[in-house]
Amino acid sequence: MGSFETNISSATSFTLTGFPEMKGLEPWLAALLLLLYAISILGNTLILFIIKEEQSLHQPMYYFLSLLSANDLGVSLTTLPTVLAAMCFHAPAIGFDACLAQMFFNHFFCWTESGILLAMSFDRCVAICNPLRYSTVLTDTRVAHMGTSIIIRSFCLVFPFPVLLKRLPFCRANVLTYSYCLHPDLIRLPCGDTTINSIYGLCVGISTFGIDSVLIFLSYVLILHSVLAIASQKERLKTLNTCVSHICAVLIFYVPMISLSMVHRFGKHAPEYVHRLISLVYLLVPPMLNPIIYSIKTKEIRRRLHKMLMIPKL
Repeated sequence: MGSFETNISSATSFTLTGFPEMKGLEPWLAALLLLLYAISILGNTLILFIIKEEQSLHQPMYYFLSLLSANDLGVSLTTLPTVLAAMCFHAPAIGFDACLAQMFFNHFFCWTESGILLAMSFDRCVAICNPLRYSTVLTDTRVAHMGTSIIIRSFCLVFPFPVLLKRLPFCRANVLTYSYCLHPDLIRLPCGDTTINSIYGLCVGISTFGIDSVLIFLSYVLILHSVLAIASQKERLKTLNTCVSHICAVLIFYVPMISLSMVHRFGKHAPEYVHRLISLVYLLVPPMLNPIIYSIKTKEIRRRLHKMLMIPKL
C-alpha cells in the first residue's frame, strides 16, 4: 500500500510561463492575443456556418474542411484561458488535473488535425487522379467513417499520456516552459523514471505525424503525375489550383510543429523567449490562417461571405 502511495504525484499545480521580458507591455500583448484568438474563433465559426447553409458545399472536400474548422475551434478554446492568464493577467498557476486535461486536448486536437489533413489529401488525390470514381469512392457514409476513425485514433493514442504521467512523483519546481501544457514539457519535471513516457511519445509521434506526412507527400506525387499527363498547361494550372488551399494548410500546420519539436529537443541553449515565441506560432497560426486561406481560395465561400457582409462582387 505504501509503495502505491509513493507513485501518486505530489504536484498540486504547475506554473505557466509568459513573456517576463515584456513586462509593462501586458495590455498591448493582451490586445494582440485577443485579436488573434477572435480572428481564429470568428473565422472558423463562419466556415462552419457557411458550409452548413450553402448546399453547393455539401461535398466531401468541404465536410473535411468543416472538421478542420471544428478542430481549430477546439484548439483555440482549449488554450485561450491559460495563455491569456499567463501572458497578460499575472495568473500563471494551473492545477495538476487541469493541466493534464489541457495536455490531453492539446495533443488530441493536434493529432486529429494531422489525420484530417491526410483525409483531405486523399480527397484531392481521388478527385484529380480518378475523377470518374470520386462520387462512388468518397460517399457521405465513407466520409463519416473516415472522420470517426480519425477521432477514435487520436483519442486512443493520447489517452495513455495523462495515465502515464499520473503514476510519476513530481518533486521539483513545477515551472513549465510554455503558457499551456504539452507532454514534452511535462515529462521534464518528474523525479521518477520517464523512460516509458519518452518512448511512448516518440513512437506515437512517428506513427502519426511521420506516417501521415509521408502519405500526404505520396498523394501529391500521384497528383503531380496525373497533372503532368494533362496536355494543356492552362488545365494543369487550373487542376493544381484546387490543391493550393490544402498545401498551405499542411505547411502552416507541419512547419511550426516541426520547429517547436526541433527547438525543444535540440535548442536547449536557445533563449527562453525563442521557445515561447515558436510555441505561440504553433498554437495560433494554423487556426487563424486556415479559414482565411479557404475563404480566399474557395469561390463558393467567398461568394457567401460577400452576401453576408453585403459586399458587391468584384
